[in-house]
Amino acid sequence: MKRITVALMLCLALTACGRRGEPSPPGPAAAVTYPHVYPAQ
Repeated sequence: MKRITVALMLCLALTACGRRGEPSPPGPAAAVTYPHVYPAQ
């Protein structure tokens, strides 16, 4: 019983933290500044 509980908790934890596709910045694409080269200081 303990193994089933641990397996279920692991599956729920892994499915809760993932999203489909590439990460994308918020806002319209025309207003996104990066990914450009970061300025050198």
